[in-house]
Order: sequence, then C-alpha cells, then structure tokens
Amino acid sequence: MIISLANQKGGCSKSTTAVHLCHWLKTQGERDVLLVDADAQRSSSIWLDSLDIDIPFKVVQSPDDLLDHLPELAEKCEALVVDGPAGLSESTRAILFRSDIAVVPCQPSGVDIRSAADAVKLIRQAQSVRNGPPDAVLFLSRAVKGTKLKEEALTVLKKSGFDILTTTIHQRQVIADCFGQRATVWEMAGKAAKDAQTEYSSLFTEIIKRINNGNS
Repeated sequence: MIISLANQKGGCSKSTTAVHLCHWLKTQGERDVLLVDADAQRSSSIWLDSLDIDIPFKVVQSPDDLLDHLPELAEKCEALVVDGPAGLSESTRAILFRSDIAVVPCQPSGVDIRSAADAVKLIRQAQSVRNGPPDAVLFLSRAVKGTKLKEEALTVLKKSGFDILTTTIHQRQVIADCFGQRATVWEMAGKAAKDAQTEYSSLFTEIIKRINNGNS
C-alpha cells in the first residue's frame, strides 16, 4: 500500500505525520516499512536517520523518478509512506498518480484551509484520470483545544466532499521538540507525550482501517 501525505503548504505537519506513521506501522508488526522523502528540505529522511528504530528511507524527488520508482518500491515492502513536497508541483501529481490513499493534514487557519482546498482539487484531478484512486482523507493538525477556530475549521473542511478523520492532532510542544530530540512522541516522557501518543495511534488506526475496508 502507498500512503501519501499531501498539501501545498509547508508547516502543516506532513513530515511529522509521515515519520510518526512509519514508526507506528513498524511497531504494529509491519516488518517492511519504507519512507520516500519527496520534499526538498528532506526533513523526514533526516529525522528517520536519527532515530534508534531502523526504518529505511529513500529520497526521490523528480516527477519522472516518482512515477517510475514508487510502484517497484511498494512491491518490496508492506507499507510505503510518501512525504510529499510543499507546493502542488508535478512531483505531487506524480505521487497522487501512484498512491492508494492521500492524507491531507490541515491546520485550523484560513490560509491553511485554502491550501487544503487546492490539494483537494489536485486529488480530484488524479481521481478523474485514474478513474477512482487515490482515496483521500483530511485531518486537522496542530489544533488548539476548546477554540472556536478549531470548530469553524472542521465545519469548512467538511464541505470539501472528502471524509474528515475523527481524530484531531492537537498542538503540543512535545511534538515540536521531537525532531531536535531525535525521537518520536513514543520515546518522549510526560503526560503531553502520552496524550500525543494516544492521538497519533487513533489517527493511524483510522487510516489503516479505511484502507483495509477497501475504500482506497
């Protein structure tokens, strides 16, 4: 299966989600997990390389290379996670042409919601060309609990026509600290880390259930 993280806006948690998803899959018994880093900043591959857990990765960035290599890489592992680039480039199109499911993280702000809408448009184009796939879901990331902005963002996202995952990833400093600490939330201590662990586990369980139920 090929799971891609897509959104044109940087800072929406694509790389953070990709790294945590790889870690979660690995610890859930997926023996062969591979990350493809298609982002010019290479945040996810640098992050994975710093972790104690062994999760392989490849940097593949050009549209032609992504189209050519994603299917063959997917054949060699049980789960292929693609960290897409910022911007809705030809590389993003290539990723969507190969993905089973596209996951779109979105922060609760007007700018981020507009960016998510652009990603949705590109996904719809890929679905039209492929006559079906990729499946697509959105989720709210870096949200602040109890705010009106969070609820308003969820209302707007529901109008996209794509399903919104029920799990929200809330803003926590412990998540932001993970890259510098060469860790994921599962290696961090404290209540905030445990709460983040619970949210990520719930989010990823939703994604895998959707794939297993044949919605992709």
